Amino acid sequence: MKKAVFGGAVIVLSILMLWSGFQIYSYYADKRGSENAFQSLQLQINTSEPPSEQPSTELAPTADPLPTEPTEPAWTPNDQYGTLFAQNADMIGWIAIAGTDISYPVMQTPDNSDYYLKRNFDGEYSSHGVPYVDATCSIDPPSDNITVYGHHMNDGTMFADLDHYTEKSFFEAHPYIAFDTRAGFGTYQIIAVFKVNAGEFAFDRMVDAGSEAEFDEYVRLCKSLAFYDTGISASYGDALLTLATCEYTLKDGRLVVLAKRVVAQ
Repeated sequence: MKKAVFGGAVIVLSILMLWSGFQIYSYYADKRGSENAFQSLQLQINTSEPPSEQPSTELAPTADPLPTEPTEPAWTPNDQYGTLFAQNADMIGWIAIAGTDISYPVMQTPDNSDYYLKRNFDGEYSSHGVPYVDATCSIDPPSDNITVYGHHMNDGTMFADLDHYTEKSFFEAHPYIAFDTRAGFGTYQIIAVFKVNAGEFAFDRMVDAGSEAEFDEYVRLCKSLAFYDTGISASYGDALLTLATCEYTLKDGRLVVLAKRVVAQ
């Protein structure tokens, strides 16, 4: 009887060990696959400079010509990210923070906000997902507040680097977020960083302010929850950007980084 019990226990433990090993292998395989996929996407970004002037190919005129429109198109996000836009119509932009590992495409699926929560750029399963914009937000024309969600992975990828913003010194060294969309290029300055129980403060529900008072109250509340005073605020009419990821010291916690657009092209 004892031998049978011992033998059964060994079998159960062996199955558990095999299952645990498979889970660990799957996680790291997904991590490697996700990193390789994002690196491949980054290499497809056109990093060349926009044309600074239009070359002339015409003979010198004999009289003053009538003014004409430039024949060379303006530099647009499609020039820089066009290859990626063509690969997946769900991609609406690219987000990056200099000095961090955050440099990813941003997706949006109006019929299913969380579609890329557990999918990669190609729509296949990935625990890392791809950063995505809430379906209630508009890119063009832009909503008053655009919320971008991303995972806080224990391996340090995706939006995990946002956790460093709990320290003011990190904010001071990395105060800007680049968020380029199909509608144009954008640089955003961070206003506030805070953590919150998502059920107690629906920070992502303020998409378009109904009034100046509503906008001001939202900014005031976010700054009141902040880890520190950035010395930066926002006024009605400013375009806001919210980055959100999981925060593990609170139940249903979220770490939120709120910024305002300071440069747009």
